[in-house]
This record gives sequence, structure tokens and C-alpha cells, in this order.
Amino acid sequence: MPQNRTPFEQTVLLLQGGGALGSYQAGVYQALAEADLHPDWVAGISIGAINSAIIAGNPPDQRVARLRDFWETVSASPLGIPYFKSIELKDEANHQFVNQMRAVNILFFGAPNFFVPRMPPPVFWPASSPNKASYYDNSPLKATLERLVDFDRINSGKMRFSVGAVDICTGNFTYFDSTDHQIRAEHIIASGSLPPGFAATEIDGQYYWDGGLISNTPLQWVLDARPRRDTLAFQVDLWNARGELPKDLIEVEVRQKEIVYSSRNRAATDQYRKMQKLRIAAANLISKLPPELRDSDDAKLLEDETDDKVCNIVHLIYRTMAYEGIAKDFEFSRRTMEEHWKSGYHNARHTLENPEVLELPDRLEGVRTFDLGEDEP
Repeated sequence: MPQNRTPFEQTVLLLQGGGALGSYQAGVYQALAEADLHPDWVAGISIGAINSAIIAGNPPDQRVARLRDFWETVSASPLGIPYFKSIELKDEANHQFVNQMRAVNILFFGAPNFFVPRMPPPVFWPASSPNKASYYDNSPLKATLERLVDFDRINSGKMRFSVGAVDICTGNFTYFDSTDHQIRAEHIIASGSLPPGFAATEIDGQYYWDGGLISNTPLQWVLDARPRRDTLAFQVDLWNARGELPKDLIEVEVRQKEIVYSSRNRAATDQYRKMQKLRIAAANLISKLPPELRDSDDAKLLEDETDDKVCNIVHLIYRTMAYEGIAKDFEFSRRTMEEHWKSGYHNARHTLENPEVLELPDRLEGVRTFDLGEDEP
């Protein structure tokens, strides 16, 4: 059903993987909810799968509160150290030092109700099964998901829901979709089982790793879906494909992560725009053919691939702060969580100020993309 707020046939929310950066997505969703833009379909990878499950598994008036519950739970200090909101870290060097110390804290003690270190460590006690071959045990996440997510609601069809994972034995990418799967907590956990930090997740006798190993963004899954519809897609990315030339080894590792996990979204978007223009052109050409040619097998084959559907793809990309460094995707502290959330909320509000975001593109144009980040040319 089309949203009352827009002329599009469906609104889709696409959430990339990125660990601790995922609270940025929660901030984006808060801004969308306040603007009465509730998705008909939510798709995610890794931490994006968790946020997606919380959104799809709750009624609209409870989603932001449930997201807040999750992020405050996992960002609490495992040592019980309180968070002093009134203390500001304005100096970049001090901010970087504090972030690194918090990241070390996570490495040694894990994130509450999310994951904990395996004891004894696997380097001293080799794993005897695939679901224990990892540095951390993420089984606490199952109880957290079952507390915050109504899986009956996800499986009711009120909102389409998709999460991606990798079949370890075949190497194939798999989407668990509510249209043809009975979604459970295991499907969400599988999408975020990034080795060697987390072990493989078993689902119906098969083992899966994090979908980000192949594609960290569910964009292609949505764009390839049938039947095609006029779509307003909010693509919330935690890794920026664009960046500066690294000058030291830390910057090299950070940039490597950004390139790998950004999943070349702009290239995929450009390809989709080109293909949609070809579909529109083919539809126009077929409509002008004489009946004897229009009824031919070749024309019918082409006609099956044509449509005049349009799409707005709205990119909301987290821009990394210089002080975050290599640990930005596993630094689950409360202060950093709040910073990411605030950034997502601000960027989404800024983007929605452009009225064209919610307007249908011209049928001959097919696809429009928006990236209103403040550092873009």
C-alpha cells in the first residue's frame, strides 16, 4: 500500500552492516518516524539486520523506544562505569584516547547482552564445533532479540522483512525474507556472525556467516524484486565509499574497511539507473511496433522485462570522525552511541528538508539519487 505521505507505491529502508556504527541508523529512523515515513519493507545486513528486526518487530509508536532500549543496553559499560553526559570531549586527541580505551574495554569484556569473550580463549582451548569457533560468544544476543522483537509481528506480513547471510559451505549469498521464510532470532544472528569474532550460526542444519562478507548492503535485493513498484528507498550506509588517501598504517586499515564494506553502492545505483532507462525505452519501442511484431516471441520476452516504474534512492551515509580510528565498528560505548545516533538524526532531518526527495521522478528519467551529505561537492 502506498504511504499517505508520498506518491510512491512503497517506502523501503535499507540498513548496512557496521557494528557499533549502527546507532546512526537508529537516529535516521527516529527522524523518518517523526516525519511519518514508515517503511513498507525493511532490509538489513549484520547490525542493520538487528535494527531492521526491531523496527519490523514492533508497532510504529514503539519502534524508536525499542531501538533506544537496545542501544542503551549494549552500550552500557561491562565494568559498570557510569556515563557522564555533561562531560564534553572537545579536544580531538583526548577524544581519540578515550575512544581507544573504550574499545580495549570492549575487546576484553564484550558488550552487555550482545557478546562476551569465550572462556577459555580459543587460542588455548581449540573449538570442537563450528558454532564455537570464534573469539566471542554472541548467544546473549538471542535473549535480547526475543525481549525486544515480536517475531509473530515480523511473520504476519505487516511489513516485508529481509536479512542477508552467507552459506559457509557453498559460499552463496542467502536472503531470509518474510515472504518465504518463518523468521526467527537465528536468522538475525546469522546475518551478523562475522568471523573470526563470532562463530557460524546454524539454521536448519546449515551454517551461515555475516552477509557483509559478500555484500554489506541489501540494495540489489530490493532493486531486483518483482513485481517492480514505484519505490522511495532510504539507503543508510555506515561506510563511506569515498575517502582520503591514507598516510599511515592505521589509516590504511580504516580505509580498507570502508572500501570493502561500502559495497560500491554508487556503482550499483548507477547500473540500476541505466537498466531502468533501458526498460523504459524498450517499453516505449514495443508500444510502437505493428501487431505482427508485437506478438512475436522476441517482443514478448523483452516485454516481460519492461516497466515504467520509478525510484528515488536517498543515500544517508555516516561520515567518520577523525578521532574514531580503526575501532569505530566495535567501540560500543554510550558516549559514542549517542554521537552516532545524533548524527543520523541530524542528517536525515537535513535530507528531508529537500521536498524533491519525496516527489516522483519523471517517468522517462526513471531513477533519481540523493546524497545531501554536507561534505559532498
